[in-house]
Amino acid sequence: MRSMLCLLSLCLLCLARPAQAAELSVDLGHDVHAYRTEQLLQRPEVRSIEIPADVAYHQAMRYRAIPLKVLLNGVNGDDTLLFVASDGFAAEIPAALLLHPHGSQAWLAIEEPAHAWPALSEGKPSAGPFYLVWTDPEAMRIGPEQWPFQLAAIRRLAPVAERFPAIRPGTSPGDSAVNRGFAVFQRTCFACHTLNGQGDARLGPDLNIPHNPTEYLRADLLRAYIRDPQSLRQWPQARMPGFNQQALSDADLDALLDYLRHMAGRKRPPAQADGAPSGK
Repeated sequence: MRSMLCLLSLCLLCLARPAQAAELSVDLGHDVHAYRTEQLLQRPEVRSIEIPADVAYHQAMRYRAIPLKVLLNGVNGDDTLLFVASDGFAAEIPAALLLHPHGSQAWLAIEEPAHAWPALSEGKPSAGPFYLVWTDPEAMRIGPEQWPFQLAAIRRLAPVAERFPAIRPGTSPGDSAVNRGFAVFQRTCFACHTLNGQGDARLGPDLNIPHNPTEYLRADLLRAYIRDPQSLRQWPQARMPGFNQQALSDADLDALLDYLRHMAGRKRPPAQADGAPSGK
């Protein structure tokens, strides 16, 4: 009887314990820092912030957070940072957005072990342990893909076109629609999708191999799908977000489709992606 009571007490104690502290790895190229939850929460820059329209929770949220730029010593505005989530999501964000002194401000929200955040949905974990959130996101047109949650690591990167040459469009003027679409692709699609087998994300399918979506969807249906994926395919488990006018203007959407059509003629199978061009 006593052993059963001890076992029951131990189980209750385990259930009563707060969630374990987590660790965020930040690699800025010169060294790697491992920031633990309790260390971040003790920093003098920590504030309580209100997010009126949280992207992950679709409601107003309140967080304990620090300005992300305090963790980015040595990063300059020409750099790109990769935010890697524990579920495979990988968002590349220009450092200029994160370091900008005015307009939208990036914050690292920190889940307190004793005050866990809500589950994202039934049977799912929370957005913690770390979550990149923004105050005044409209000021710099911060899109939903630039709110990575369940963060595990942040890494400083070389420019994306240097790391993944197979996603670059062919030679064309710098202000062409295709090149503008390439910039839109990097901002809105590359967080979840690869192209020609290249990229860090593993959430969505490749957008060129074996088929580019412009090859199997009419332009009007592809536009509708990007605006609201559920309008084309009803699938409650789908994870692709819709991109409204605020996140993706009509002009940007036009340019994105121009880039995808262009890349349909530049297929490079994954085996060739890091080697010589396929000739197309």
